[in-house]
Amino acid sequence: MTALTTPTSSAATQRTIENYSQPAWRRMLFTREMAIVALLVVVCVVSMAAVKGFSQPITITYLLMDVAAVLIIALPMTLIMITGEIDLSVGSMVGLSSVTTGALYQAGLPFEVAALAAIIVGVLGGAFNGFLVTKVGLPSLAVTIGTLALFRGIAVGVLGTAAVTSFPEFWTDIAKAKIVGTPLPAIMIPFLILLAIFIIVLHYTPFGRGVYAIGLSKEAAHFSGVPVGRTKFILFVLSGALAALAGIYFTLRYGSARGDNATGLELQVIAAVVLGGVSVFGGRGKLFGVVAAVLLIGVLASALRLANVTSDVINIITGVLLIASVVGASLLPRIRRKRPRVAKSAKTDRPLVGTTSTKTTTSN
Repeated sequence: MTALTTPTSSAATQRTIENYSQPAWRRMLFTREMAIVALLVVVCVVSMAAVKGFSQPITITYLLMDVAAVLIIALPMTLIMITGEIDLSVGSMVGLSSVTTGALYQAGLPFEVAALAAIIVGVLGGAFNGFLVTKVGLPSLAVTIGTLALFRGIAVGVLGTAAVTSFPEFWTDIAKAKIVGTPLPAIMIPFLILLAIFIIVLHYTPFGRGVYAIGLSKEAAHFSGVPVGRTKFILFVLSGALAALAGIYFTLRYGSARGDNATGLELQVIAAVVLGGVSVFGGRGKLFGVVAAVLLIGVLASALRLANVTSDVINIITGVLLIASVVGASLLPRIRRKRPRVAKSAKTDRPLVGTTSTKTTTSN
């Protein structure tokens, strides 16, 4: 007689079953996201105690202004990476939307029209990425590396080495304004609105469940009725649109539209998303962990700058955090999978009290 065996579950399936087999409080507390939140709290407390001037309200204001663009772009990037894709063109799109806004405003268009045109450019750029990934079937890494160079080349080609520095005072004041009675910059209001929308969409709608399903298994999601191509296309469009919005804020905040604006910003965004608990293989991640990771990187950078640490050292520390996060995400699941096996084998090998072993033989 041939014995039937059950196929071994995939890593993704084991991860899902392991999470939901535990109590809700345990799933909430013992996660990478909560570890990042705890680390953020520790770093804030240490910085306020050890770094002179860190606890000043003005420090909080400029810290949040510095990370605002990363926070905005990280929202759609989180969903894209949960599906197992990536968008490396967001930094170049920030520069292209900045140049679009500046060039059109300099040409005589109202600032509002120029900003709307920049967002449309972002939508078209995201749609171009989405088309190549979902319709042509190219890998997102290769596509967005190409459009990173394409968007940046167009941005530099439009203005060259020149810069547009004259913008309506009304809009520049809004970009630098604070919420009345608080040290929080006004840009936090649209960000919090966007954050609430993305949290609801990702965690409480069929669309969000489809995003996780695609990351766990694209084929299984397709046969379950999830529109894989359309979902990815929408996410790339959102990424381009919000990168353009971040570019408009970037332009108003610094009062300058240049082709090299936000160079390297895509690396900061991806570092924060991965550090925040999103798996580089897809299928896992939560938005609150990503927000905590962006703030953690911002707090570290701000505290170290106040302590007169150079930007090179800050980049090294950020890189070490990112590598530690990726290594930890790879090792912890293996450790958790080995522990039940060890416990099971120990339980099986333990002799039963008051019983004797018997040996039976069978003959053909």
